[in-house]
Amino acid sequence: MAASGRRTGRPTLEEVAARAGVGRGTVSRVINGSPRVSEQARTAVQRAVAELGYVPNRAARALAGSRTDAVALVIPETEARLFTEPYFLDIVRGVSGELAEADKQLLLTLIRDDKERQRFEQYLAAQRVDGVLLVSVHRDDPLPDRVRMLGLPAVLNGRRSEAEPVAFVDSDNVGAGRSAVAHLAGRGRRRIATVTGPLDMYVARCRLDGYRAGLAEVGLVPDASLVATGDFTEEGGRRAMRELLERAPELDAVFAASDVMAAGARSVLRAAGRRVPKDVALVGVDDSAVARHMDPPLTSVRQPIEEMGRTMARLLLQEITEESVEQPRRVLPTELVIRASS
Repeated sequence: MAASGRRTGRPTLEEVAARAGVGRGTVSRVINGSPRVSEQARTAVQRAVAELGYVPNRAARALAGSRTDAVALVIPETEARLFTEPYFLDIVRGVSGELAEADKQLLLTLIRDDKERQRFEQYLAAQRVDGVLLVSVHRDDPLPDRVRMLGLPAVLNGRRSEAEPVAFVDSDNVGAGRSAVAHLAGRGRRRIATVTGPLDMYVARCRLDGYRAGLAEVGLVPDASLVATGDFTEEGGRRAMRELLERAPELDAVFAASDVMAAGARSVLRAAGRRVPKDVALVGVDDSAVARHMDPPLTSVRQPIEEMGRTMARLLLQEITEESVEQPRRVLPTELVIRASS
């Protein structure tokens, strides 16, 4: 302790929150100038900051007239999925391209468990980035809300529900399912199965809704035995396809909710002696390199993945500079690309 009775160590965010009688998220919002704070809380935090002599890194930079010029891109997946699945690589390419044009630094972060999520939240609380982009969010993922509580701008790739409160960029996933089924039915297929993504993800539920809507539009009755759940991985596609063949061996078409799962389904069909497309027609989603290099080449619903990444980065940069309270939302169109698999 110094002679004045004040501590010699640098005051922490937690100490400011305790002195002000508020949560650390409220302190962060006040420091970042967020409008989502009551005047009473703002006054209490400002008084505590003055009494403790607290100067956060971000505030010091603001006084110097600059920001961190860094943006975090968070992908809750393993390195293996990040570097082997085209979807994530295209998102990264779009985000990094847009940020490079704006002269911003990209911080790529993989979060695989709660411990890594908590460590990342602590990193954010230190105000080391200006905003956060989040990919592959699941229904109960708390991280988007934690980012907002810290007063940081955030944009999601996809959304957790129809009522998503955080800014997002998505594609027309219901339309993807509908167009795939319409195409397959138009080719005379009547036992159309689907391999879904994990149903705790809104994107997977929307593609399943589109599949069901497509069946209704062509007069086909939904059949639970023709629906199997995958996980957007090739192995998940293989497991789901084996399950479908056991339950409904008479199926004549499959709509897989991603190209990668379609590749897994294709290998199982081949092993079972089912010819694509003569015996079973196959459609995926993404129109990735996987689709173009399959044998036969895969019919796929194209979503503009790289453009989604660019749009996410663009919206985040607008939030950082304009500090708008309104949360932007973008839903980009999809397009069926017909190849030899259907």
